[in-house]
Amino acid sequence: MKKFFIILGILGGIFLCAFYTHNLEQRDNRTVIQFASWGSKSEVGILKPLLYEFEKENPDLKIDFMHIPQNYFQKIHLLFASNTPPDVIFMNNHYLPVYANAGLLEPLQAGDEFYEKSVEALSWGNTVYAVPRDISNLVIFYNKDIFKANNLPYPDENWTFAEFLKTAQTLTHDGVFGISFEEDTLFYLPYLMSEGGGILSDDLSRFIIDDSKSQKGLGFYADLRKKYHVAPRKEESASATMAQMFLQQRLAMHLSGRWLVPKYREEADFDWDIAPFPKGDAGSVVPLDASGWAVAKDSEHKAEARKLVDFLSSKKSSEKFAKSGLIVPARRDVAESVCFLDNKKPLHARVFLDVIKTSKPTPVSVDYKEILDNLKGKFEYLFN
Repeated sequence: MKKFFIILGILGGIFLCAFYTHNLEQRDNRTVIQFASWGSKSEVGILKPLLYEFEKENPDLKIDFMHIPQNYFQKIHLLFASNTPPDVIFMNNHYLPVYANAGLLEPLQAGDEFYEKSVEALSWGNTVYAVPRDISNLVIFYNKDIFKANNLPYPDENWTFAEFLKTAQTLTHDGVFGISFEEDTLFYLPYLMSEGGGILSDDLSRFIIDDSKSQKGLGFYADLRKKYHVAPRKEESASATMAQMFLQQRLAMHLSGRWLVPKYREEADFDWDIAPFPKGDAGSVVPLDASGWAVAKDSEHKAEARKLVDFLSSKKSSEKFAKSGLIVPARRDVAESVCFLDNKKPLHARVFLDVIKTSKPTPVSVDYKEILDNLKGKFEYLFN
């Protein structure tokens, strides 16, 4: 009999638990907004509290956060193909044309508080399809201690390709290389653009990679490794990344972006700063990319999705992203504030903002990824 009552008690507990859960589900009548984003652990650490804050301010809404750290756009493609896209999608300018051209994104608006070039980068056919979060551009990180040891002045906004090469040559000795070398398009585009070239024309109507200006920039970049040997060859860097080589003080200068600032702040045991990319015949021109929040055209909750986009792109939210050191804010009011221009390294953080004026949104077509894939083999041979 005792055993019977124990079993009865357990079954009753299960029933009550199920009943309570069912009631909770019934009471949770909130509208669910699906939100997809990539992002490192530190980025997710910023996002989750923001999403929780949004839910507190909007008790009728619930966010289903889809964190996709790897193969992001491959998975977003599949979600669109299966007619189950997230309501809000974190998007960059390299993939936006694919979705915008297919009519899969909702037209949005971005005000004057955003840098014009960030809005341009996230537009297609003169229509804005994502509200910007950040700007991605390139600068020269340099090891101040190595410059001092070689009695060299620090680079400034007026240095030219010739001066840059001479500096790299002076810095290259005793196992230290003057400048980084990476075969990804992002890192050779500044050399092409600063000579007046590129991969695609601004109107996307033709390839300009074989034009004389593009070839001049491409040749100069290849020669840094092959002719002048001021940049490491593949076998010399081995499995080490350029960031690792910079931290190991095997690189005096490293061409890269804001995303490395938190890492260098934490791990560099030497003094470092940043400078603009040197000037070619067309000046100092680096590609400008941007990321932001888009809304799916077929979302059943467009008004609520836009509300989330407005919240994430607000000054308050942007300040929280900026304080991490990971991004260059797309909002002028945040980029020009102490949130970004703090007293931490780099000392000349404003260079990231100055570069915006002379940078150029990357001309990106619908088939841009295929174009880059086709160039990869050709340039791998050229660079090696």
